[in-house]
Amino acid sequence: MRIIGGTFKSRIFRPGKNFKARPTTDFARENLFNILDNRYDFNNKRVLDLFSGTGSISFEFVSRGCQNITSVELDRFHYNFICSVIEKLDVKSSVKAVNADAFKFIGRSPEQFNIIFADPPYELKRLAEIPDLILNSNLLTDEGLLILEHGKTNNFSAHPCFRELRTYGSVHFSFFVRKTAVADIK
Repeated sequence: MRIIGGTFKSRIFRPGKNFKARPTTDFARENLFNILDNRYDFNNKRVLDLFSGTGSISFEFVSRGCQNITSVELDRFHYNFICSVIEKLDVKSSVKAVNADAFKFIGRSPEQFNIIFADPPYELKRLAEIPDLILNSNLLTDEGLLILEHGKTNNFSAHPCFRELRTYGSVHFSFFVRKTAVADIK
């Protein structure tokens, strides 16, 4: 895993051969953050990284100045890797790792976030439920953004909160905003 931009640009962390996660490609992350960097000042944003895997998205946010990131990962091996990178980068005050099931976290967290990034396994049976679970919960602020990474077999364009799709090779990012924000845009 390589951090693409910001303060920690070019730092490389090796998760090991037994790592099961499918990290977001460097190409896709670079393009995603080109979009986000032009739209947001990360210094005052609260970010939630669901299904974190390597934590690469969390580390891209912290590298770009975000001071409040929660990284949720169920797999204990992956969670331990994320914790080790937090230690090596010395960003304990900015990145909080949580070893939990993302679906349970969505239903129980009292916190609100400005940006939620979800990167579930592409073959996850409940993947299509994720936008509604998040958008109907209290997790996302009224003007917040949900970014869902998925494969080509999912199409969310008919969802009422869907705003845009970006595709980078086999990686698809669907962007959603809360209904109150959609009403304000129209």
